Amino acid sequence: MVVIRLGAVAGAVVAVLFGWWASLLATSEGLNVDQRALVDDAIALLDDRGFARQAFVLRHFTSFRSTDNWWNLYNDHYQAYAATNFPFEIVTLYPWFFELPQDDVERAVVLLHESHHLLGADEAKALREVWREKDELGWTANVYGRSKVWKNTREWTEYSAPELFSCQEDDDCDP
Repeated sequence: MVVIRLGAVAGAVVAVLFGWWASLLATSEGLNVDQRALVDDAIALLDDRGFARQAFVLRHFTSFRSTDNWWNLYNDHYQAYAATNFPFEIVTLYPWFFELPQDDVERAVVLLHESHHLLGADEAKALREVWREKDELGWTANVYGRSKVWKNTREWTEYSAPELFSCQEDDDCDP
């Protein structure tokens, strides 16, 4: 009898989660061909630069959307380049994702951040990890320090993880 009840509860949970996931997809639009090509190029760059796990998740488990679903509208992501619905593996890419990055490297940085969310990281951890990993992507202050994506990410990361920016006299400080 207990097994039947547990099975019924588990079935109900699965049904609710499936319904939630389906509603997120149904209330948003997918990417167009040009947008998808930019995303694929950024994922390929992640893979080439040593982020195979993140690229795998983005390539094989993620549904990319170009418009907000009902949950994102409720939560209001007005300053974001993208938003992730965890654990549903849905990433909404906002117009800024396609308009502001200088190149595939900056789009890859945004997708790397979102991949951390897809793998369960909160905002602070995702920002911290991307800031630590940025050099592996070739995303450096020398090349990108004046870009909008760099400035935004640095500001958000410094607010969320100020310890990454506190320098001692003898430390090698990251700008």
